[in-house]
Amino acid sequence: MSSQAPVKRVTVPDISKRKNKEPIVSLTAYHAHTARIIDPYVDFLLVGDSLGMVMHGFESTVPVPLDLMIMHGSAVVRGSQQALVVVDMPFGSYEESPQIAFRNASRVMKETGCGAIKLEGGTSMAETITYLTERGIPVMGHIGLTPQSVNMMGGFKTQGRDKSEWAALEKDAKAVSDAGAFSVVIEGVAELLAARITKKIEIPTIGIGASAACDGQILVLEDMLGLSPIVPKFVKKYGNLGSAIEEAVKSYAEEVKSRTFPGEENTYKMRSESPSPAKRATKKSKISGT
Repeated sequence: MSSQAPVKRVTVPDISKRKNKEPIVSLTAYHAHTARIIDPYVDFLLVGDSLGMVMHGFESTVPVPLDLMIMHGSAVVRGSQQALVVVDMPFGSYEESPQIAFRNASRVMKETGCGAIKLEGGTSMAETITYLTERGIPVMGHIGLTPQSVNMMGGFKTQGRDKSEWAALEKDAKAVSDAGAFSVVIEGVAELLAARITKKIEIPTIGIGASAACDGQILVLEDMLGLSPIVPKFVKKYGNLGSAIEEAVKSYAEEVKSRTFPGEENTYKMRSESPSPAKRATKKSKISGT
């Protein structure tokens, strides 16, 4: 019987308390096996609706359905032990009304076992955030470049590079904080504005293409590992797994074509099968001492 104490998961209050303290570390995760690998090193795992683009080949996050988020969210919860798991609410699952948002968010939490949900929007979503948090659903906000609004924005465009945009983005951040969100993702926002927002609001800010002054950072795992063919400027590649996978697959294909794979060590023999002639000769030489 193991004497090891069970691993305690990071909680929403744990994240909230990190404002202006040790930076919060986060990555996206979409499957159990990658969640298991990165779980010890992050404070929270985000099951982002970016999975629609990264894993399913969509051009944006807009087509991602709720059932898909629940399926991937469940896998990440099963694959992790210590990180808080946050699941994105996909486009169309929360905008219509706070009541519909609650119905869908409560389903996500019950069916995945996650610790919180994330939704996009600032002032327009403040009422919904309050409604959810008052009913026991922790909410992470998301402002700035909001991928679900890509059709309204005319593409994935950096926000706040013109000072005329600052007031609206600061208002969004304050609205999310005042509504009861425990943290907020700031995406694709000019560095000076992201730092300014971080100083002005009471909840932790999680930057992605924002500022090192944010209370934490998040990246898409596949982007930082070099698995995505095209990545935004704000991504730093910490690995080049794309090339490593290609080389491994190339070697596999060559060995299959040359019939060197599978080898004897990869093949199952009959229990009653006699040793091969080569093995008999080796055994005989050992006995005779030659």
